[in-house]
Amino acid sequence: MHLDELYWDKGWKPVERERWLSRLSDALAGERWILDGNFSATLLLRAYQADTVFFLRPPRWQCLWRAFWRERLGRYPHGGHPPKWPSRALLLDIWQFSPQAEWQLAQLRTVPGLRLVVLRSDREIEGALQQLAS
Repeated sequence: MHLDELYWDKGWKPVERERWLSRLSDALAGERWILDGNFSATLLLRAYQADTVFFLRPPRWQCLWRAFWRERLGRYPHGGHPPKWPSRALLLDIWQFSPQAEWQLAQLRTVPGLRLVVLRSDREIEGALQQLAS
């Protein structure tokens, strides 16, 4: 499940904080789950209930390129949105993510027993998925 599905309501309106945390709590209560997304504010909440975190760190140019195409194609939960150009805020967020990513990795390394796997390329991601499938 993508965290965007829990955080946003239709029309890309954020849910109230209590509803967001309730939805997240329900997702984490399952015996087995996979969550996809960032949302730094709940990083440790999720990490303490996980056994493994796959942290994706593809090259910055690749993130920018994929964000461009995702926005143009409107591929998001809740039926997407009309094609548009990526906002300056989104592009800046991607461009400046590296320090935040290092902070998140440092936080994750403090969680006892957590298996942290950093994947930096499509090839590494494919290899990890193949290992999970076998």
